Amino acid sequence: MSLIINHNLMAMNASRSLNSAYGSLSTSTERLSSGLRVNTAADDAAGLAIRELMRADIQSLNQGVRNANDGISLIQTADGALGVVDEKLIRLKELAMQGATGTYSSDQRLMIDSEYQAMCSEITRIADATDFNGIHLLNGHLSGNASTHNGTGLESVGALKIHFGSGNDSAEDYYYINVGCVTASALGLGMLSGSKKKYTQSQIDAETDSTKKAQMLAENNAGMSISTQEMAQVALDAINKAIVSKDKIRANLGAMQNRLENTISNLSIQAENLQSSESRISDVDVATEMTNYTLEQIKAQSAVAMLSQANSLPKMALTLIQG
Repeated sequence: MSLIINHNLMAMNASRSLNSAYGSLSTSTERLSSGLRVNTAADDAAGLAIRELMRADIQSLNQGVRNANDGISLIQTADGALGVVDEKLIRLKELAMQGATGTYSSDQRLMIDSEYQAMCSEITRIADATDFNGIHLLNGHLSGNASTHNGTGLESVGALKIHFGSGNDSAEDYYYINVGCVTASALGLGMLSGSKKKYTQSQIDAETDSTKKAQMLAENNAGMSISTQEMAQVALDAINKAIVSKDKIRANLGAMQNRLENTISNLSIQAENLQSSESRISDVDVATEMTNYTLEQIKAQSAVAMLSQANSLPKMALTLIQG
């Protein structure tokens, strides 16, 4: 190479090498400081796209776990209230048994019926008052199935939808919770129940046997009152049916709670495995990157030294000129 003064090609070469090493050193520093292998799209365009999709799914799955836990809390709230209703129904049956015996006078039986009606009113109050986050649970607001759910309005109606999956597939991403109505009237108990008619009025009018006719009337009013011995006797069947209806609701809620608990376990495993996959794409291997950092640091130091030497070489030409 000729000795020239217009261009210092060796210094330019050393400067280029320094810039390259310094850029690599900067990238290594960024990766080590952030803990991420992919900090910008330039680091790994495809990897960045995959990572962001994975991150979205991970956050969705974690929120799904929280949604399912909220669903379990709602079910536990409803089940707790149904446990209290259970106690009231047992007391109603006890009162009906008491009223069905012949050892009480009519006045005493009316006193028993007074407590019976009070227990029915309390069942209705519990059903109307039980709510979770402002959502009434036992007054029939959540009765129905998937076909009755409507979430188009500000307030959803019909069965309660618990969404836990990251998509919108009915077979994979959400359940419906159906909670029947457990007011006293819905259970066929108390004066406000309207009674569930077993016989029509024409059938009763056509009956000529006065005893049979009275029995038909009592069966039509079964569960409404225990003010007479006969009404108390037929109320026992109505109370048993109410207990069975209530137990079906509790059993359905218990099964749904178990299902949600299994769902939470599955979602947690999915989120964990997805996080592991995202880590392999996104996170930096510190040992490997530290090796690269040391290498680029040595290259940069070497380039700086050579650039200093290259900048001093044109002085040789000046020596010749000054001769």
